Amino acid sequence: MSVFESKVRQVGSSFGLLIPKEIVVEDKLKKDESIKVAIIKKDHSLIKKAFGSVKTRPFEREHKDKVI
Repeated sequence: MSVFESKVRQVGSSFGLLIPKEIVVEDKLKKDESIKVAIIKKDHSLIKKAFGSVKTRPFEREHKDKVI
């Protein structure tokens, strides 16, 4: 299984993706072969939906000694 980034392109009235040649060679893909594609958008709001918002307090040193 390989992970790569690609732009969605319009092909006629549909959309398509280009698979980099390195991935085709690495995964030994063949013409007309069926593959499964997972779509992961770069939308950070999805991460918040999945994990909720994390609220933290500012960092405070436990001791007053200066650390060098």
